Amino acid sequence: MDLSVFNAIHGIAGQLGILDALIIFCAKYLGYFLILGAAIFIYREKDWHKRFYYFALTALTIIVSRGILTETIRFLYFRARPFAAMGFQPLVNHSAAAASFPSGHAAFYFALALVMISIDKKRGWFYLAGAALIGLARVAAGVHWPSDILAGAITGLVSFFVVEWALVPRQRK
Repeated sequence: MDLSVFNAIHGIAGQLGILDALIIFCAKYLGYFLILGAAIFIYREKDWHKRFYYFALTALTIIVSRGILTETIRFLYFRARPFAAMGFQPLVNHSAAAASFPSGHAAFYFALALVMISIDKKRGWFYLAGAALIGLARVAAGVHWPSDILAGAITGLVSFFVVEWALVPRQRK
C-alpha cells in the first residue's frame, strides 16, 4: 500500500516545471517561513510569562519530537529512502545514506503546528496545513515514503502531548 500511495503522489513530479518548482519550494523552503512566523508570533506576545511558556513548549516539543524520538527510532530501524531503494534522482538533494523512517521534517513541523494550534487555533490550522504540504511535497520529491510522513506526524503529536503534560501545572488534590 505504501508503494502504491507513493507512486500516486510521486507521479506528479516531472510533469510540469511549475509544479516541480512548487514541490521543491514546499519540500525545502516552506518550513523556514513557518519557523519565522512562529518566532515572530511568540516574540510579539506582551506577557513575558506567556512568551516564556510558548517558547519552552515549542522548543521542548521540537527537541523531543525531532531530536530524541525520531533519532531513537532511526537508530533502531533503518529504512532506505524511496530514491535510493528505487534508483531515481529526487527533486531535492538528499543523502541516500540517511534513514527515511520517520520523517524528521514531518516530526518537526507537525510538532510546531500542534504547538501553534494550542496557542492560537486559527493560526495553528495554517501551520497544520503547511506541515501537511511539506510532507506531501517530500513524498512527491521522492525523499520519503507516505508512512514516513505519517510516522513523523504521530511522533510530533505524541511529543506535543508529553511536553504539554509535563509543562502544564496540575491542580493538587
